[in-house]
Amino acid sequence: MDRGRGLHEEDSELNDILKQIEQIGVVPVIAISDTEKAVPLAKALLAGGIPCAEVTFRTAEGEECIRRIAKEVPEVLLGAGTVLRIEQVERAVKAGAKFIVSPGFNPKVVQYCVDNGILMVPGCSTPSDMEAAIELGLDTVKFFPAEQAGGLAYIKACAAPYTGLKFMPTGGINAGNIGKYAAFNKITACGGSWMVSKELLGAGNFEEITRLCKEAVQIIRDARR
Repeated sequence: MDRGRGLHEEDSELNDILKQIEQIGVVPVIAISDTEKAVPLAKALLAGGIPCAEVTFRTAEGEECIRRIAKEVPEVLLGAGTVLRIEQVERAVKAGAKFIVSPGFNPKVVQYCVDNGILMVPGCSTPSDMEAAIELGLDTVKFFPAEQAGGLAYIKACAAPYTGLKFMPTGGINAGNIGKYAAFNKITACGGSWMVSKELLGAGNFEEITRLCKEAVQIIRDARR
């Protein structure tokens, strides 16, 4: 693959990761500050039918949490979120992250990922952002903050001219509205934190996390029928 041209269909490894994410339909967005809870949390997600997680760099412990989960719960497809700089990409990948997510579109960070064959899902909330992503060969972008930036109606409007683009809306997604997003065929998956809230993590309530994951999986399954 010509890394300088971006993500192509022949790059089966990156496409396989996207297919896994799409099959799951939801990516728990995790801000965790207690590394001891990382592995139990990953196991709770797995038990709930969501073998995927985006561990953000919002906390200083994010990198170590990725490392621990990658080592002890390898069944979970790990991404690193809130990645703002190239050095964070390098640290995340070294720790075990298989994909990178950012809140916005940073050309230098995106180009670095493209050049190095790293799956990157940059935040794009305007047509200009989306065209910049397409120019670099990306076919899946994060739409953030989803609900605040126009929600599903905005995504559908953007999907009309950008027919080859798919979206991962994040921001304001919850059990009450994820179904409407999942029903639209241009949605790869939704990012959400309601099943891994700070309150649940703080209390170590992994049983409730598993229950909420199962509920989300069922909602998505029903919406996609």
